Amino acid sequence: QVQLVESGGGLVQAGGSLRLACAASGSTFGLLHMGWYRQATGKERESVATISSGGGRTYYADSVKGRFRISRDNAKNTLYLQMSSLKPEDTAMYYCAAWRGIYSSGSPQSWGQGTQVTVSS
Repeated sequence: QVQLVESGGGLVQAGGSLRLACAASGSTFGLLHMGWYRQATGKERESVATISSGGGRTYYADSVKGRFRISRDNAKNTLYLQMSSLKPEDTAMYYCAAWRGIYSSGSPQSWGQGTQVTVSS
C-alpha cells in the first residue's frame, strides 16, 4: 500500500502561485498513475489534474487548463502541481491520489491527507 504525503499549501493572494508536492512511499512510484484532486467546502471532490505512470499522458480540468501544471519525478518518488494565476475559486483542500492499472479508466486507490490552499481576493 502506498503512503502519500502532501505539502506546499498555504494562503496566497489572487494572481499568485503555489507549488504542491506529494511524496510517495511504500510502493514502486514509477508504476503508479497519479493525480491531484480538490474539495472545496460544501462541494464534492473533483479531479484537477492527472498524470500517467511514465509521465507521458496528462489530463487537466477545464477550470485549471493553462494555469496549473502537473509533473512527476520518478527518481524522487514525488508528484508536483505548479499552480499559477490562482483565483479565489481555487480555494480547497488538495489531495494527492494514486492508482495502478489502466490510466484512463482507473480510479484512485490511495489518498493522501490533503493540504489546504486558500486564495484571497
